[in-house]
Amino acid sequence: MKLDILAFGAHPDDVELSAAGTILHYIKQGKTCGIIDLTEGELGTRGNVDTRYQEASEAAAILGIQQRTNLRLPDGFFENNQAAKMKIIEQIRLHQPEIVLANALHDRHPDHSKAGQLVAEACFLAGLRKIHTTYLGQEQTAYRPRLVLHYIQDYHQTPSFVQDVSPYVPQKIEAIKAYKTQFFDPNSAEPNTPISGELFFDFLKGRMLEMGRPAGYNYAEGFVVNRWFGVQNIFELH
Repeated sequence: MKLDILAFGAHPDDVELSAAGTILHYIKQGKTCGIIDLTEGELGTRGNVDTRYQEASEAAAILGIQQRTNLRLPDGFFENNQAAKMKIIEQIRLHQPEIVLANALHDRHPDHSKAGQLVAEACFLAGLRKIHTTYLGQEQTAYRPRLVLHYIQDYHQTPSFVQDVSPYVPQKIEAIKAYKTQFFDPNSAEPNTPISGELFFDFLKGRMLEMGRPAGYNYAEGFVVNRWFGVQNIFELH
């Protein structure tokens, strides 16, 4: 299935936490979107692989995305190597997205920065015709996305631009809360984590408020781009 936007996350819930509002916005505009989870999140302190799959499926339904795939790379130990890149290249060539969303290039969890760099490099390599891949026995054609955007995660970063997500905050929070084992539950006996506290959703909303304010939006999500943007009409800039 060809998709307009393909979002990659090192772990299930990465995309929801940082880019769900953006995905909801463009689905509302008629764009097709999918998510590729690199790992099963098997090293997560709370929950397990089975609950992660159930929660990811529920979150996908809330978002209304067209596709979700897990590449089953080893959580915490995947490497930026040829084997991992080839798996990502196959997905890029399969879905031929115009825009790819990827993890932050610098963040608290080491998997995030590894994933961000890995996906960015794979997007470039996917456009090289001498790299051969097949899917279901069919030779794939070379394809390079037009744009790779790195969403902002735990660490504060100055965004290259922000996307207004003001109308979609309640639905974004609902999608995140689909990961029931990961976030605040006063009845849970599992250990506390940096994201399981009662105030974590206040942090998320505060981050979106911070991103939105300079641009005149109520809530926004921020993205970093490692190349210059080009515009043809400065009057279209907000």
